[in-house]
Amino acid sequence: MSEERELLRDTVAALVDKHASPAAVRRAFESERGYDESLWALLCEQVGAAALVVPEELGGAGGELADAAVVLSELGRALAPTPLLGTTLAELALLAADDPDTATIEKLAEGAAIGTVVFDPDFVINGAVADVVMAADGQKLSRWTTFTATPVDTMDLTRPLARLEPQDTADIGADPGLADIAAILVAAEQIGAATRCLDLTVDYSRNRVQFGRPIGSFQALKHRMADLYVAVQSARAVVDDAVAAPSATSAALARVSASEAFSKVAAEAVQMHGGIAITWEHDIQLYFKRAHGSAQLLGPPREYLRRLEAEAL
Repeated sequence: MSEERELLRDTVAALVDKHASPAAVRRAFESERGYDESLWALLCEQVGAAALVVPEELGGAGGELADAAVVLSELGRALAPTPLLGTTLAELALLAADDPDTATIEKLAEGAAIGTVVFDPDFVINGAVADVVMAADGQKLSRWTTFTATPVDTMDLTRPLARLEPQDTADIGADPGLADIAAILVAAEQIGAATRCLDLTVDYSRNRVQFGRPIGSFQALKHRMADLYVAVQSARAVVDDAVAAPSATSAALARVSASEAFSKVAAEAVQMHGGIAITWEHDIQLYFKRAHGSAQLLGPPREYLRRLEAEAL
């Protein structure tokens, strides 16, 4: 990781630590818009999060996919609800258009507008609050100029979704493979969340005393936590490769690896915490729900496994 990207990561981490505590995250997803507007403003103003993938000549930072992945990973650690994922994808869609709408791109880069991309109209990220809606079907890109949005009840409250129905649409160009980019960015977010979930579990094992000893001192639990660490770090390597060289294959590998690692960590975290983990007051249940929700968001891992199987045969 470059020095500039490390600085970006550290800056976002500091903002998240200060403004995205577990209590703040709960207030955010219970709010009318489903995210912390003040945190979003800070990310846009101090980090330029919404401008990372936008060229400098359009008011952006001229960054790369890896920059967006770094920020999403840090936000994933805290499960912080923000419009960054959807807005970034909308910007990439507009930039790939035959005739890019520069005025809209600039608004998105400033954080003055919220964007999203529709892959499945029944489950759209930021759908209820999006100002700019794009759609990608694997062949073409379209812009939904007018639409209706209905919030969808889901298990994962930290990622608001909505059902969108288009009324007026316009084709704007060929789909550059946005679903694969989305899969890579979600995988980066999953790695951040899995890392934090494991950290919380390790900390709990050091403080929870049973039979006169911290449960983390028992060899069986040490082995399980070591296996989880290996799973997360292995998945991180796969995701890093996908970020560096995006393709349909690398996206599928990243998606499967990150989903499996996060789901495994979250399930083990619930077991190691015991009954308290499934109470509303405890944060582990939020990570468990995010693990399962994000694994299904862009299609279940088995779909990506079938794609990889077809390529291998």
